[in-house]
Amino acid sequence: MAHWTDLDTPHGPVRAWRADPSAPSHSAVIVLQEIFGANAHIRSVAERFATAGFTALAPSLYDPVAPGIELTYTEADTQRGVALRNELGFDRAVDIVSSAADALQQREGLRVGVVGFCWGGSVSFLANTRLGLPAVSYYGARTVPFLDEPLRAPMMFHFGERDASIPPDVVEQHRTKQPHARIHVYPGADHAFNRDVDNHVFEPASAEQAWRRTLDFFAENLR
Repeated sequence: MAHWTDLDTPHGPVRAWRADPSAPSHSAVIVLQEIFGANAHIRSVAERFATAGFTALAPSLYDPVAPGIELTYTEADTQRGVALRNELGFDRAVDIVSSAADALQQREGLRVGVVGFCWGGSVSFLANTRLGLPAVSYYGARTVPFLDEPLRAPMMFHFGERDASIPPDVVEQHRTKQPHARIHVYPGADHAFNRDVDNHVFEPASAEQAWRRTLDFFAENLR
């Protein structure tokens, strides 16, 4: 069953949505939110990983600055999410991921990877370069300033071809600066193409292909 649990972090307690598989697992995936918090969509992604056989943990990254907040996809909530993202910053987000990984690795002996979406996709890249965790980034539009950081584990990127926030030249920067990463670009897909609760952006064919690739990536690198 999925439920909220608490993480001890350097920035105070942080809630995390935990979903466990039906059979014992040796692997875990930390699921990192978009700018909208650990909302129902992100929790459902964690539960899908559990269905696929992974222990999944989705930390509520904004808890140090706005405990328990969950946002919708309105313009007002988007602006609120941007403000909270900027207030929290990348360093504190990575600290929370580190605390989550330590809890899963040291207390439970699980092999841990990270997947992130939008802003969380950029955090997942930093979880690779700074924490050494295998990571998958979905349309992380804020990764460019960090692309000179060397990978410390396997890395996969998913981009939508129509995503104006990550144009072709930016995708090419990823290819040039991170030649060992696996990079997939999905024709017809826009930003947030995996967000299946939002018909404005959801692109089911691309989402399904990216999901299969992501599961295969973690099966290869965590098992």
